[in-house]
Amino acid sequence: MDEIEGGILSSIPPAALTLNLTRAAIRMEHSQTWRIDKVNPVDDLVICLEGRSHYLIDGEPRTMEPGEAMLILRGQRFVGWNEGAQTYLGVAQHFTLDIYGRHDLIAQMALSPKVRLTRWPLLEPLARHYRQSAPPSSVTLGQHHLFMVLLIAFIEDAFLGWRDHAAYQPEGADAIDLAVMKAATMISANPLDADIAARAVEASPYNPDYFLREFQKRVGRTPRKYQELKRMERAMHFLEAGLTVSAAGAEVGYADAYYFSRMFKRTLGLSPRDHVERVRQSRHGGLMELDEPEQQKRLATARAAD
Repeated sequence: MDEIEGGILSSIPPAALTLNLTRAAIRMEHSQTWRIDKVNPVDDLVICLEGRSHYLIDGEPRTMEPGEAMLILRGQRFVGWNEGAQTYLGVAQHFTLDIYGRHDLIAQMALSPKVRLTRWPLLEPLARHYRQSAPPSSVTLGQHHLFMVLLIAFIEDAFLGWRDHAAYQPEGADAIDLAVMKAATMISANPLDADIAARAVEASPYNPDYFLREFQKRVGRTPRKYQELKRMERAMHFLEAGLTVSAAGAEVGYADAYYFSRMFKRTLGLSPRDHVERVRQSRHGGLMELDEPEQQKRLATARAAD
């Protein structure tokens, strides 16, 4: 079955993020004589491809093995070395990731400093290509896009929660924008949790009534309606993967196939069977009717029903 999307960053508009690769990718290939001791002014993502290495990050020991990724935060002192006979092969990239062009998004998150990438069988060829194709002294558009895929994969596996007191505390419109984004990402990551919309609102530092208005203003739906949309988007994946309507509904928490079909149409503007038929037509050469006028018409109908 296809991978079901819905992670921490899935609800953030692409235009809200600014990724900056501050230098060319580092193609690590280190023997037993290698040793490093430094501090970077930016964040650094390290991915191990072969061999084994040892690090001290602000004095905390870490070991890197194939399929593992590690984030070294800006300002952290790191010491690295290779004790084994096998060459340590990997890739490292210095970067910054800002939200709304001004605020460090990484600083807003609590992240595990090192993880084994759960999608490593899919990511390993990408990471090797990223390393192999990296120019020695520049950054290309292709590198920029490839690194975003690797970075998102790391964040999805390493995310522990949003920090209550990050290094930067935005104010005014920036603060409510960030609060809405955090609530939307909580809901996107856990749409099958019956209480997630309520908890996302409670986690906001604002009056609930005010926050609900601001959320709807920015997202176009209330938190509960947004959760329902994310549930139905997951159901779409299950339908496209070949599950029956009743089975797809059960996967997203509906025991009654008729009620699921009604909610699916109310949320997305077409029935589950209509969606499956359009996918079938597209696969066999038909058009998917996703041109803007048709799309806007269906969305308007669905929102009017809300």
